[in-house]
Amino acid sequence: MNAEQRKTLLRTAKQAVEAAIHRRPVPRPHSDDPVLNERCGCFVTLKSAGRLRGCIGQFTGDQPLIDLVARMAQASSTQDSRFFHDPIRPGELATLNIEISVLSPLQRTQDPLSLRLGVDGVYIVRSGRSGCFLPQVAAETGWSKEEFLSYCCAHKAMLPPDAWKDPATEVYLFTVEAFNADWTDIE
Repeated sequence: MNAEQRKTLLRTAKQAVEAAIHRRPVPRPHSDDPVLNERCGCFVTLKSAGRLRGCIGQFTGDQPLIDLVARMAQASSTQDSRFFHDPIRPGELATLNIEISVLSPLQRTQDPLSLRLGVDGVYIVRSGRSGCFLPQVAAETGWSKEEFLSYCCAHKAMLPPDAWKDPATEVYLFTVEAFNADWTDIE
């Protein structure tokens, strides 16, 4: 994506978060740019002073990317269950950093250790349970490949930590194009 496309998506996310936090209708974005109208998955992550405040996404695009970014930004700001007890408040908006991760298609792997730390994200599925980590998590935590996979199983999918080793467990890898900006830097 070029700088203008990234700027448009960040502005779309900011408008959606602001509307959601102020309990107003989220503006419906529009773009004639073919890249912004592609159908692909994305995650929107919100942080304040480096602390996670919301992160929700979707692996596949069931609508144009620009629309999905608005929807995921709204969901990240109000529907991440980890923050129901401590929701984002209007006075906190100026401290937020918005990160958008645009996803490649998922690729199932038979060799989970083939993942490239900091490059590949992981999505683990078994017995109706699932969990994922974006590639950025490896860079933030410094985990090894085994730790990355085990933490995803245990803390995201609520599976045994070594479930990724079982052939009955589906392990998918994906890459992202991630970009972010502080709230006050988004026009």
